[in-house]
Amino acid sequence: MDTDIVRSAPLFAALDDEASGSLRDGMQQVQLTRAEVLFAEGDQGDRLYVIVEGKIKLGRTSSDGRENLLAVLGPGEMFGELSLFDPGPRTATATSVGDSVLIGLGNDALQPWLLQHPEVAGHLLGALARRLRRTNDSLADLVFSDVPGRVAKALLDLASRFGRRTDEGMLVAHELTQEELAQLVGASRETVNKALADFAGRGWLRLEARAVLLLDVERLRHRSR
Repeated sequence: MDTDIVRSAPLFAALDDEASGSLRDGMQQVQLTRAEVLFAEGDQGDRLYVIVEGKIKLGRTSSDGRENLLAVLGPGEMFGELSLFDPGPRTATATSVGDSVLIGLGNDALQPWLLQHPEVAGHLLGALARRLRRTNDSLADLVFSDVPGRVAKALLDLASRFGRRTDEGMLVAHELTQEELAQLVGASRETVNKALADFAGRGWLRLEARAVLLLDVERLRHRSR
């Protein structure tokens, strides 16, 4: 287990090495394969998770069966913490994008830690605030941005967290299908594919299997505004 990745999570950021190790030892490791559901929307929430390896997508399904991706999270990121402050049903379904390794902590085990280390609660609230800010930005994009702009912004966001610099450009192995990428930007697959084809035709990127090579980040950044 990569200790540095685990320590970067808000749950551990305020703890010293000894306290962090003790908390980590009390957490349960979970391994998921691609497309495996960790929990479903409506399930009772009683545990938060930290991603050690892989990616997790959080999505919701409408009454007519349409799906929307709220976020794609990677190593060092945390989810499920909402149940700690507001116990109730899960507000999204968590599914592994590829093979993933997580560590989970039940709320009953976390409460004593918060009493002993109140600074941890501050970091958790900070993580929730950042999640809310990102949600607000996504809502604004749906209202004010066109689909190509949202696609460009989504690619840049994925690149900032999962990108790897190569000689040709920024390789983003997002592992998402075309349908999942469309769900992430709130548009149809056909419209998103048209935007991607346009970007590729302009030489801004190159499409690869469940990945994209960003060739002109500045042009994409300008298009995302």
